[in-house]
Amino acid sequence: MKKQEVTLSENIREDLDRALTRRGHDKLFVLTDEHTARLCLPLVLGSGGLAEATEIHIGADDTHKTLQTLADVWTALSRQGATRHSLLVNLGGGMVTDLGGFAAATFKRGIGYVNIPTTLLAMVDAAVGGKTGINFNGLKNEIGAFAPASHVIIHTEFLRTLSHREFLSGYAEMLKHGLISDTAHWAELLNFDVGRVDYSALRPMVGRSVEVKRRVVEQDPLERGIRKALNLGHTVGHAFESLALASQQPVPHGYAVAWGMVCELYLSHLLTGFPRQKMRQTIQFVKENYGTFAFDCQQYDTLYDYMTHDKKNASAGSVNFTLLAEVGDIRVDQTAGKELIFQALDFYRECMGI
Repeated sequence: MKKQEVTLSENIREDLDRALTRRGHDKLFVLTDEHTARLCLPLVLGSGGLAEATEIHIGADDTHKTLQTLADVWTALSRQGATRHSLLVNLGGGMVTDLGGFAAATFKRGIGYVNIPTTLLAMVDAAVGGKTGINFNGLKNEIGAFAPASHVIIHTEFLRTLSHREFLSGYAEMLKHGLISDTAHWAELLNFDVGRVDYSALRPMVGRSVEVKRRVVEQDPLERGIRKALNLGHTVGHAFESLALASQQPVPHGYAVAWGMVCELYLSHLLTGFPRQKMRQTIQFVKENYGTFAFDCQQYDTLYDYMTHDKKNASAGSVNFTLLAEVGDIRVDQTAGKELIFQALDFYRECMGI
Protein backbone atom coordinates (compact mmCIF):
# COMPACT_ATOMS: atom_id res chain seq x y z
CA MET A 1 0.00 0.00 0.00
CA LYS A 2 1.37 3.40 -0.99
CA LYS A 3 2.58 5.82 1.68
CA GLN A 4 0.13 8.52 2.70
CA GLU A 5 1.31 12.13 2.91
CA VAL A 6 -0.10 14.05 5.89
CA THR A 7 0.12 17.84 6.28
CA LEU A 8 -0.64 19.66 9.53
CA SER A 9 -1.80 22.82 7.82
CA GLU A 10 -1.63 26.46 8.85
CA ASN A 11 -2.99 27.70 5.50
CA ILE A 12 -5.63 25.32 4.17
CA ARG A 13 -6.01 26.97 0.77
CA GLU A 14 -2.30 27.02 -0.02
CA ASP A 15 -1.78 23.44 1.14
CA LEU A 16 -4.80 22.21 -0.81
CA ASP A 17 -3.62 23.96 -3.99
CA ARG A 18 -0.21 22.34 -3.55
CA ALA A 19 -1.77 18.88 -3.09
CA LEU A 20 -4.03 19.28 -6.13
CA THR A 21 -1.14 20.44 -8.30
CA ARG A 22 0.94 17.42 -7.32
CA ARG A 23 -1.93 15.02 -8.01
CA GLY A 24 -2.80 15.48 -11.68
CA HIS A 25 -6.45 15.03 -12.71
CA ASP A 26 -8.85 15.78 -15.50
CA LYS A 27 -11.94 16.53 -13.39
CA LEU A 28 -12.23 17.47 -9.74
CA PHE A 29 -15.06 16.65 -7.32
CA VAL A 30 -15.59 17.64 -3.70
CA LEU A 31 -17.73 15.53 -1.35
CA THR A 32 -19.36 17.12 1.70
CA ASP A 33 -22.20 16.37 4.04
CA GLU A 34 -24.97 18.85 4.79
CA HIS A 35 -23.04 20.35 7.72
CA THR A 36 -19.58 20.63 6.18
CA ALA A 37 -21.08 22.12 3.01
CA ARG A 38 -22.31 25.01 5.15
CA LEU A 39 -19.59 25.34 7.81
CA CYS A 40 -16.36 24.22 6.15
CA LEU A 41 -16.62 24.40 2.38
CA PRO A 42 -16.57 28.24 2.33
CA LEU A 43 -13.15 28.14 4.05
CA VAL A 44 -11.59 26.18 1.18
CA LEU A 45 -13.54 27.44 -1.84
CA GLY A 46 -11.08 30.33 -2.18
CA SER A 47 -8.55 27.74 -3.25
CA GLY A 48 -7.84 28.22 -6.94
CA GLY A 49 -7.68 24.46 -7.41
CA LEU A 50 -11.29 24.01 -6.25
CA ALA A 51 -12.71 26.76 -8.44
CA GLU A 52 -13.92 24.28 -11.06
CA ALA A 53 -14.80 21.43 -8.69
CA THR A 54 -18.19 19.72 -8.92
CA GLU A 55 -19.86 19.50 -5.53
CA ILE A 56 -21.48 16.29 -4.26
CA HIS A 57 -23.53 16.50 -1.06
CA ILE A 58 -24.69 13.66 1.19
CA GLY A 59 -26.55 13.45 4.47
CA ALA A 60 -24.71 13.88 7.75
CA ASP A 61 -24.07 11.33 10.54
CA ASP A 62 -23.47 7.59 10.59
CA THR A 63 -27.02 6.67 9.57
CA HIS A 64 -26.05 7.72 6.02
CA LYS A 65 -22.94 5.54 5.88
CA THR A 66 -24.84 3.08 3.74
CA LEU A 67 -24.82 1.24 0.43
CA GLN A 68 -27.51 3.62 -0.86
CA THR A 69 -25.42 6.72 -0.10
CA LEU A 70 -22.41 5.04 -1.70
CA ALA A 71 -24.49 4.37 -4.82
CA ASP A 72 -25.60 8.02 -4.83
CA VAL A 73 -21.95 9.14 -4.89
CA TRP A 74 -21.10 6.69 -7.67
CA THR A 75 -24.13 7.96 -9.63
CA ALA A 76 -23.10 11.60 -9.21
CA LEU A 77 -19.55 10.83 -10.37
CA SER A 78 -20.83 8.93 -13.38
CA ARG A 79 -23.38 11.53 -14.44
CA GLN A 80 -20.81 14.33 -14.16
CA GLY A 81 -18.35 12.50 -16.39
CA ALA A 82 -15.74 11.35 -13.90
CA THR A 83 -12.99 9.16 -15.39
CA ARG A 84 -10.21 7.02 -13.97
CA HIS A 85 -8.08 10.17 -13.99
CA SER A 86 -10.48 12.24 -11.90
CA LEU A 87 -9.87 13.26 -8.27
CA LEU A 88 -12.25 13.35 -5.31
CA VAL A 89 -11.72 15.66 -2.33
CA ASN A 90 -13.48 14.43 0.83
CA LEU A 91 -14.28 17.36 3.11
CA GLY A 92 -15.92 16.16 6.29
CA GLY A 93 -15.82 13.91 9.30
CA GLY A 94 -15.11 10.22 9.49
CA MET A 95 -18.33 9.21 7.74
CA VAL A 96 -17.44 11.38 4.71
CA THR A 97 -13.79 10.25 4.55
CA ASP A 98 -14.71 6.57 5.03
CA LEU A 99 -17.51 6.54 2.48
CA GLY A 100 -15.83 8.95 0.06
CA GLY A 101 -12.62 6.97 0.21
CA PHE A 102 -14.50 3.74 -0.56
CA ALA A 103 -16.37 5.43 -3.41
CA ALA A 104 -13.04 6.56 -4.88
CA ALA A 105 -11.44 3.16 -4.35
CA THR A 106 -14.19 1.38 -6.29
CA PHE A 107 -15.33 3.84 -8.98
CA LYS A 108 -13.72 2.88 -12.32
CA ARG A 109 -11.67 0.38 -10.23
CA GLY A 110 -10.12 3.27 -8.34
CA ILE A 111 -9.64 7.02 -8.68
CA GLY A 112 -7.42 9.27 -6.59
CA TYR A 113 -8.70 11.14 -3.57
CA VAL A 114 -7.63 13.69 -0.97
CA ASN A 115 -8.97 13.81 2.60
CA ILE A 116 -9.60 17.07 4.44
CA PRO A 117 -10.96 15.91 7.82
CA THR A 118 -13.12 18.46 9.62
CA THR A 119 -13.71 16.68 12.94
CA LEU A 120 -11.21 15.66 15.57
CA LEU A 121 -12.23 12.02 15.15
CA ALA A 122 -11.49 12.13 11.43
CA MET A 123 -8.21 14.01 11.91
CA VAL A 124 -6.64 11.55 14.33
CA ASP A 125 -8.30 8.38 13.12
CA ALA A 126 -10.64 7.92 10.15
CA ALA A 127 -8.90 10.08 7.53
CA VAL A 128 -5.41 8.68 8.17
CA GLY A 129 -4.34 5.11 7.45
CA GLY A 130 -6.20 4.08 4.32
CA LYS A 131 -9.20 2.27 5.79
CA THR A 132 -12.40 3.01 3.87
CA GLY A 133 -15.87 1.55 4.06
CA ILE A 134 -19.55 1.61 4.89
CA ASN A 135 -21.83 0.02 7.47
CA PHE A 136 -23.78 -3.00 6.25
CA ASN A 137 -26.31 -5.44 7.66
CA GLY A 138 -26.27 -3.67 11.02
CA LEU A 139 -22.48 -3.96 11.42
CA LYS A 140 -19.94 -1.14 11.57
CA ASN A 141 -17.61 -0.83 8.56
CA GLU A 142 -18.56 -4.31 7.36
CA ILE A 143 -17.79 -3.53 3.70
CA GLY A 144 -14.65 -1.64 2.71
CA ALA A 145 -11.12 -1.61 1.38
CA PHE A 146 -7.59 -0.53 2.24
CA ALA A 147 -7.11 2.44 -0.11
CA PRO A 148 -5.14 5.41 1.25
CA ALA A 149 -5.74 8.98 0.16
CA SER A 150 -2.86 10.49 -1.78
CA HIS A 151 -2.82 13.34 0.71
CA VAL A 152 -4.44 14.18 4.06
CA ILE A 153 -4.59 17.85 5.02
CA ILE A 154 -5.31 18.52 8.71
CA HIS A 155 -6.45 22.03 9.56
CA THR A 156 -7.28 22.30 13.27
CA GLU A 157 -9.21 25.57 12.85
CA PHE A 158 -12.13 23.42 11.68
CA LEU A 159 -12.36 22.11 15.25
CA ARG A 160 -13.84 25.43 16.38
CA THR A 161 -17.03 24.47 14.54
CA LEU A 162 -17.49 21.26 16.57
CA SER A 163 -19.95 20.67 19.36
CA HIS A 164 -18.47 19.54 22.67
CA ARG A 165 -19.91 16.06 22.02
CA GLU A 166 -18.16 15.83 18.63
CA PHE A 167 -14.92 17.07 20.15
CA LEU A 168 -15.02 14.40 22.87
CA SER A 169 -15.73 11.70 20.29
CA GLY A 170 -12.41 12.45 18.59
CA TYR A 171 -10.59 12.92 21.87
CA ALA A 172 -11.30 9.29 22.80
CA GLU A 173 -9.17 8.17 19.84
CA MET A 174 -6.41 10.51 21.01
CA LEU A 175 -6.60 8.91 24.46
CA LYS A 176 -6.27 5.51 22.80
CA HIS A 177 -3.17 6.73 20.97
CA GLY A 178 -1.76 7.89 24.29
CA LEU A 179 -2.32 4.48 25.84
CA ILE A 180 -0.52 2.67 23.00
CA SER A 181 2.40 5.14 22.81
CA ASP A 182 3.98 6.38 26.05
CA THR A 183 3.19 7.51 29.57
CA ALA A 184 3.97 11.19 28.90
CA HIS A 185 1.44 11.48 26.06
CA TRP A 186 -1.15 9.46 28.01
CA ALA A 187 -0.74 11.73 31.08
CA GLU A 188 -0.86 14.87 28.91
CA LEU A 189 -4.21 13.74 27.51
CA LEU A 190 -5.68 12.91 30.92
CA ASN A 191 -4.65 16.32 32.27
CA PHE A 192 -5.90 18.41 29.32
CA ASP A 193 -8.99 20.48 30.18
CA VAL A 194 -11.54 19.12 27.69
CA GLY A 195 -14.20 21.36 29.23
CA ARG A 196 -12.42 24.56 28.19
CA VAL A 197 -10.45 23.72 25.09
CA ASP A 198 -7.22 25.64 24.49
CA TYR A 199 -6.97 25.28 20.71
CA SER A 200 -3.39 26.56 20.55
CA ALA A 201 -2.32 23.85 23.02
CA LEU A 202 -4.46 21.27 21.25
CA ARG A 203 -2.84 21.70 17.82
CA PRO A 204 0.53 20.08 18.68
CA MET A 205 -1.30 17.36 20.62
CA VAL A 206 -3.27 16.53 17.46
CA GLY A 207 0.01 16.40 15.57
CA ARG A 208 1.47 13.95 18.10
CA SER A 209 -1.66 11.80 17.95
CA VAL A 210 -1.62 11.66 14.15
CA GLU A 211 2.07 10.74 14.25
CA VAL A 212 1.31 7.78 16.55
CA LYS A 213 -1.19 6.42 14.05
CA ARG A 214 0.94 7.15 11.00
CA ARG A 215 3.96 5.43 12.55
CA VAL A 216 1.93 2.31 13.31
CA VAL A 217 0.29 2.22 9.87
CA GLU A 218 3.61 2.57 8.06
CA GLN A 219 4.91 -0.49 9.92
CA ASP A 220 1.84 -2.59 9.11
CA PRO A 221 -0.40 -1.07 6.40
CA LEU A 222 -2.69 -4.10 6.00
CA GLU A 223 -3.24 -4.83 9.71
CA ARG A 224 -1.45 -8.15 9.97
CA GLY A 225 0.51 -7.31 13.10
CA ILE A 226 1.24 -4.15 15.08
CA ARG A 227 -1.49 -2.09 13.39
CA LYS A 228 -3.91 -4.11 15.48
CA ALA A 229 -2.75 -1.86 18.34
CA LEU A 230 -5.14 0.74 16.92
CA ASN A 231 -8.03 -1.59 17.74
CA LEU A 232 -7.75 -1.00 21.50
CA GLY A 233 -11.28 -0.36 22.76
CA HIS A 234 -12.85 -1.16 19.41
CA THR A 235 -13.89 -4.79 19.82
CA VAL A 236 -16.29 -3.96 22.66
CA GLY A 237 -16.81 -0.42 21.35
CA HIS A 238 -18.10 -1.60 17.98
CA ALA A 239 -20.46 -4.00 19.78
CA PHE A 240 -21.84 -1.06 21.78
CA GLU A 241 -22.25 0.92 18.55
CA SER A 242 -24.05 -1.94 16.83
CA LEU A 243 -26.40 -2.41 19.79
CA ALA A 244 -27.16 1.32 19.78
CA LEU A 245 -27.79 1.32 16.01
CA ALA A 246 -30.10 -1.69 16.34
CA SER A 247 -32.19 0.23 18.87
CA GLN A 248 -32.18 3.29 16.57
CA GLN A 249 -30.33 5.32 19.20
CA PRO A 250 -26.86 5.72 17.61
CA VAL A 251 -23.98 6.85 19.77
CA PRO A 252 -20.84 8.72 18.61
CA HIS A 253 -18.03 6.37 17.59
CA GLY A 254 -15.52 7.87 20.02
CA TYR A 255 -17.91 7.52 22.95
CA ALA A 256 -18.33 3.83 22.12
CA VAL A 257 -14.54 3.44 21.94
CA ALA A 258 -14.13 5.18 25.31
CA TRP A 259 -16.65 2.81 26.88
CA GLY A 260 -15.04 -0.11 25.09
CA MET A 261 -11.66 0.82 26.58
CA VAL A 262 -13.16 0.48 30.06
CA CYS A 263 -13.89 -3.20 29.37
CA GLU A 264 -10.67 -3.85 27.49
CA LEU A 265 -8.42 -2.23 30.09
CA TYR A 266 -10.11 -4.49 32.63
CA LEU A 267 -9.30 -7.49 30.41
CA SER A 268 -5.77 -6.09 30.09
CA HIS A 269 -5.47 -5.98 33.87
CA LEU A 270 -6.65 -9.57 34.21
CA LEU A 271 -4.84 -11.15 31.25
CA THR A 272 -1.70 -9.10 30.64
CA GLY A 273 -1.10 -7.33 33.95
CA PHE A 274 -2.00 -3.72 33.07
CA PRO A 275 -1.50 -1.66 36.28
CA ARG A 276 -4.65 -1.25 38.34
CA GLN A 277 -3.95 2.42 39.16
CA LYS A 278 -3.53 3.44 35.51
CA MET A 279 -6.66 1.50 34.63
CA ARG A 280 -8.59 3.36 37.34
CA GLN A 281 -7.21 6.77 36.26
CA THR A 282 -8.23 6.19 32.66
CA ILE A 283 -11.66 4.87 33.60
CA GLN A 284 -12.27 7.86 35.87
CA PHE A 285 -11.52 10.21 32.96
CA VAL A 286 -13.98 8.29 30.77
CA LYS A 287 -16.66 8.28 33.46
CA GLU A 288 -16.32 12.02 34.13
CA ASN A 289 -16.41 13.07 30.48
CA TYR A 290 -18.36 10.45 28.52
CA GLY A 291 -21.13 9.37 30.84
CA THR A 292 -22.29 5.78 30.45
CA PHE A 293 -23.82 3.44 27.90
CA ALA A 294 -26.72 1.66 29.54
CA PHE A 295 -27.43 -2.01 28.96
CA ASP A 296 -28.50 -4.94 31.12
CA CYS A 297 -27.39 -8.54 31.51
CA GLN A 298 -30.12 -9.75 29.16
CA GLN A 299 -28.23 -8.00 26.35
CA TYR A 300 -24.88 -9.68 27.05
CA ASP A 301 -25.48 -12.44 24.52
CA THR A 302 -26.33 -9.89 21.84
CA LEU A 303 -23.17 -7.91 22.57
CA TYR A 304 -21.11 -11.10 22.53
CA ASP A 305 -22.64 -12.06 19.18
CA TYR A 306 -21.63 -8.69 17.73
CA MET A 307 -18.07 -9.26 18.99
CA THR A 308 -17.85 -12.69 17.36
CA HIS A 309 -18.78 -11.07 14.02
CA ASP A 310 -16.03 -8.46 14.32
CA LYS A 311 -13.67 -8.39 11.30
CA LYS A 312 -10.63 -8.58 13.59
CA ASN A 313 -11.38 -12.14 14.67
CA ALA A 314 -9.08 -14.78 13.22
CA SER A 315 -11.80 -17.43 13.15
CA ALA A 316 -15.53 -17.70 13.67
CA GLY A 317 -16.55 -18.09 17.28
CA SER A 318 -13.42 -16.54 18.81
CA VAL A 319 -13.07 -12.92 19.98
CA ASN A 320 -9.77 -11.17 19.36
CA PHE A 321 -8.59 -8.23 21.47
CA THR A 322 -5.69 -5.82 21.54
CA LEU A 323 -4.65 -5.51 25.18
CA LEU A 324 -1.91 -3.70 27.11
CA ALA A 325 0.60 -4.88 29.72
CA GLU A 326 1.54 -1.24 30.38
CA VAL A 327 1.08 2.09 28.65
CA GLY A 328 2.90 1.56 25.34
CA ASP A 329 3.37 -2.19 25.93
CA ILE A 330 0.99 -3.61 23.33
CA ARG A 331 -0.21 -7.21 23.21
CA VAL A 332 -2.08 -7.98 19.98
CA ASP A 333 -4.02 -11.16 19.14
CA GLN A 334 -5.26 -11.79 22.66
CA THR A 335 -8.44 -13.82 23.04
CA ALA A 336 -11.04 -14.02 25.77
CA GLY A 337 -13.84 -16.51 26.25
CA LYS A 338 -17.50 -15.74 26.73
CA GLU A 339 -17.36 -16.03 30.51
CA LEU A 340 -14.50 -13.54 30.81
CA ILE A 341 -16.17 -11.11 28.39
CA PHE A 342 -19.34 -11.26 30.48
CA GLN A 343 -17.20 -10.56 33.54
CA ALA A 344 -15.81 -7.47 31.80
CA LEU A 345 -19.35 -6.32 31.03
CA ASP A 346 -20.24 -6.83 34.70
CA PHE A 347 -17.21 -4.74 35.67
CA TYR A 348 -18.27 -1.98 33.26
CA ARG A 349 -21.77 -1.77 34.71
CA GLU A 350 -20.44 -1.76 38.26
CA CYS A 351 -17.71 0.85 37.89
CA MET A 352 -19.79 3.08 35.59
CA GLY A 353 -22.73 3.00 38.00
CA ILE A 354 -25.38 1.35 35.84
